Amino acid sequence: MVSSLKELLELAPINKVMFSSDGYAFPETYYLGSRRARDVVYRVLSAACEDGDLSIEEAIDAVEDIFRRNASDLYKLNVANGSIHQKTMIADSTIASSCVEQDVLFVRIVWNDASGQHRCRVVPAGRFYEIARNKGVGLTFASMGMTSFCDGPADGTNLTGVGEIRLMPDMSTLLRLPWSTREEMVIADMQIRPGEAWEYCPRYVLRKVTKVLLDEFNVTMKAGFENEFYLRRKLVSEGHERWVPYDNSSYCSTSSFDGASSILQEVYSSLKAANIVVEQLHAEAGKGQFEVALKYVLCTLAADNLIYAREIIKSVARKHGLIATFLPKPDLNDIGSGSHVHLSLWKNDQNVFMGSNEYSHYGMSNVGEQFLAGVYHHLPSILAFTAPHPNSYDRIQPNTWSGAYLCWGKENREAPLRTACPPGVPLDMVSNFEIKSFDGCANPHLGLAAIVAAGIDGLRKGLKLPEPIESNPADYATKLKRLPQDLLESVESLAADKTLHELIGDKLITAVIAVRKAEIDHYSKNPGAFGDLIHRY
Repeated sequence: MVSSLKELLELAPINKVMFSSDGYAFPETYYLGSRRARDVVYRVLSAACEDGDLSIEEAIDAVEDIFRRNASDLYKLNVANGSIHQKTMIADSTIASSCVEQDVLFVRIVWNDASGQHRCRVVPAGRFYEIARNKGVGLTFASMGMTSFCDGPADGTNLTGVGEIRLMPDMSTLLRLPWSTREEMVIADMQIRPGEAWEYCPRYVLRKVTKVLLDEFNVTMKAGFENEFYLRRKLVSEGHERWVPYDNSSYCSTSSFDGASSILQEVYSSLKAANIVVEQLHAEAGKGQFEVALKYVLCTLAADNLIYAREIIKSVARKHGLIATFLPKPDLNDIGSGSHVHLSLWKNDQNVFMGSNEYSHYGMSNVGEQFLAGVYHHLPSILAFTAPHPNSYDRIQPNTWSGAYLCWGKENREAPLRTACPPGVPLDMVSNFEIKSFDGCANPHLGLAAIVAAGIDGLRKGLKLPEPIESNPADYATKLKRLPQDLLESVESLAADKTLHELIGDKLITAVIAVRKAEIDHYSKNPGAFGDLIHRY
């Protein structure tokens, strides 16, 4: 089907191509046909975007043509239009700005930088739909070289205030803000010129490595994140302002959840409005700490969803007069917060990470084992992306379920890499693996890109895993290697990692290393500056 569609699009203009299914008479076959068709169209058009044959906007228009507009025009159908058409009509430049702004006032164009901070440019809705939607907005090169302590590029990033890119809205991510109903938010791609991705763009880098994974091994990666965060309330005493824990309850405390229930209900409803599926919520072990676990989806979408999830949780908390912080270790005397990610490999809607009767090594397939072995081998380098802040290493300590030693284990929550066997999976199999050393300071696109790049290396080289650790890794402290105990060790591993340089790109890694070194230097000289980071993460 992929080959046929590629040939078809070479022969006919897009406005002559329509989807049809002979399964129209039966709901089940209609559903399966529609689902498969969408997967095929996505694969063909995303490849065309990567090759530069189409822009993202052109691909979105092509989807609308193929699945709706061409048939509607040809057969003169008078049918109710869906949300995509509504956005298209709003976006029509013939509609006056004032009409648009009666409904939506602002559009936030969001990006996530190399230091993991969420940033946005805000454009009045009229101007956005007339101009910025198609032409983007300008942004200085320096924006991908900024640190968590200074809004200027770090030395050595090779990024300065000279040069400009375009922030191009990805309209497939457009979201009406549930907590601020006259605003919308959209995630941007970074382009050096129209249709050409900037090599520092995190979303482009993730798409690039996932394309390599698909082209070479015909598999995709899905990801599901667990979001741990602290809720804090403001306390003013004798003229001094402090942010203190929302409560003092314990892990999975019913009273803690009950106390925050109104906030968490609004978080859940807002996530649902953004089509982000929540699987579980509970109070965590820290004082005022909670977790919201998201369902796994394709890793490119999972990274976008994580950005929106953080935005939603922080914004809803702020609405209630609180701060939600994803900082890994806001209180050195309390439990840290992670952003653990569960990963699996898929081919033709089948989980191919899981073992089978033909091959099963500790419940993993051959593909699964080799991919995980690549991640294991490159994990010290990966940490420069997934645990990217000096504060991250205050969290990654033995006996804290954060993964301090280089090892893996089946259902071992003290290992940084854990293969999982959730309910419904045969006990001798595993469905996915978890990386525990991923936190809320990480840019999710860059973190997942590093993981995919490492997995590709494992598949290319046919790497094998060592024996699993089946108890607390701290019991083997004399035999196991510690993972980097500070950010500098991770940076040094990344600097020497030729595979990640090749697949992610030398220029981006140079900038990332420079940002990390600047933060190492700043926070070693200013340890009190950690306290301000609850407002940044």
